[in-house]
Amino acid sequence: MKIQESAENYLETILILSQRQPQVRSIDIATELGFSKPSVSVAMKNLRENGYVTVSEHGHISLTEKGLQIAETIYERHTLLSSWLEYLGVDSEIAVQDACRIEHVISPESFQAIKTHVAMGKNNTQKQKE
Repeated sequence: MKIQESAENYLETILILSQRQPQVRSIDIATELGFSKPSVSVAMKNLRENGYVTVSEHGHISLTEKGLQIAETIYERHTLLSSWLEYLGVDSEIAVQDACRIEHVISPESFQAIKTHVAMGKNNTQKQKE
């Protein structure tokens, strides 16, 4: 399931956009990422050919099951890592930028360890409040 970081970013962006609006088009992705429409079109062609997205005749982009699985994994990593870094005292803008880099290179084992640690910390905080 290993794909390039840029492809992961596109899939994550499609997921985020699909949660905000009923249809996702190439122009929406280009606007969100600050990329040119031709660059996004090339990326969508590659993602489509590799079975990560489908594009309707009206230009609406949807994640396939395979694409959704990757997008959800990257998005979970991004949200957990950025909130964890903020909790540690990192400025929110820096935390988001760092999480965006880390989310693509962290191993599943390391991410799971961080996820478990964060969950244990939340449980301890809740117990202290009781």
